[in-house]
Amino acid sequence: SLRDKIGQMMMVGFYQNSNFMDTLWVDITQRNLGGVVLFGSNIQNPIQIQNLTAQLQQAAPTSLFIATDQEGGYVARLKASNGFANTYSAYTLGTIFNSEDSTRATAGMMAQWLEDSGINVNLAPVVDVNVNPLSPAIGFYERSFSSDPMTVFNHASWFADEFKQKQIITALKHYPGHGSAEEDSHLGFTDITETWADSELVPYQQLIGQGYADLIMSGHLFNANLDSLYPASLSYNTITGLLKDSLGFSGAVISDEMLMGAIVNNYGFDQAIELAINAGTDILLYRTNERNNFSLVRQVIDIVEQKVNAGMISLSRIDDAYDKILALKQSITALPEPTARHQIPQDFNLINYPNPFNNSTTIEFSLPESGFVTLKIYNLLGQETATIVSAKLVAGNYQYRWNASSLASGIYYYRLESGGFQQANKMILLK
Repeated sequence: SLRDKIGQMMMVGFYQNSNFMDTLWVDITQRNLGGVVLFGSNIQNPIQIQNLTAQLQQAAPTSLFIATDQEGGYVARLKASNGFANTYSAYTLGTIFNSEDSTRATAGMMAQWLEDSGINVNLAPVVDVNVNPLSPAIGFYERSFSSDPMTVFNHASWFADEFKQKQIITALKHYPGHGSAEEDSHLGFTDITETWADSELVPYQQLIGQGYADLIMSGHLFNANLDSLYPASLSYNTITGLLKDSLGFSGAVISDEMLMGAIVNNYGFDQAIELAINAGTDILLYRTNERNNFSLVRQVIDIVEQKVNAGMISLSRIDDAYDKILALKQSITALPEPTARHQIPQDFNLINYPNPFNNSTTIEFSLPESGFVTLKIYNLLGQETATIVSAKLVAGNYQYRWNASSLASGIYYYRLESGGFQQANKMILLK
């Protein structure tokens, strides 16, 4: 249906401690949501992220894009603090080392992490040319490989190839080039008219010429020489005219995050959606799945459906985006099976460690079968003090870190329920 096609054109972030079941779950199962993006707050440790992605994929009627930003260096959602490792920045790889072996080794390691974690889209590499080393969003954080466009192309090509070998889709960003910008589009209007140069297109030209056809992320970047009215992410001239028609890009275009200051400070919510899709954007990226306490996904689907019915967005534009998205999903020939990354336990199990504990403890449990699971904490009076889990989970092994710093010392019970299984264990908080 039209609504199903529009659902595929969306990728959203979410907060697991909010209305996960009420919004994201319905978005996936009933609204055919196309993808989710994981931020640092979604990733606690390798086991947890495996289980989360398996749970999401199992719920989806159409295979999900599960994305994250794993550039390396400052922008890396998988890192030492959540059980992986810290990685080199693009600048270190492209300018300091400038070695194919180093770039492939770093990218290959990160690609393996994503594959193991069930993440099939990496919103990287950055192919911005390091025109301004102090550019607040790019150069300052060492996100660009080099100030030389061909060096950027080489390292981006090696980087993307390592992910392609693991059947992980990549996204070149931030088209048409953020490296010269003196402002940060996260915060507000970013005008690159006087600083941008044609040479910033070289990495795109070279990669497209090499056959690159995954994703390209359009930046919220205004360049009056390309479009006198709209930033790249909302510009037909820049996306369809230049990128798709002139440069010959045949993959899908994903927007930069649509709630950034550069957009919300200058365009209405509905207006930005219409402009982006008509410009040639195939996937709309949002950092959250909630807006005004309701499903953002439903609101966007409603808006786009109304605009299609009113003739403001053509049905052919929706069909074209939908076809590109499905083609990309079908190109991932080895989407990981939800249960392939962790052994299915034979029995229920529930433990915590350390016990006794000071402030925080790890609670682990095993599920031999899928089902709706609750894990709650109670005090000695039987009063509920915390809900750790209340969700439908697939069979597997789970691990949660519980912080009790706001509670008084004493005896507490943690109780697991799933189907007909119930178990409560005692733990002691000592401060």
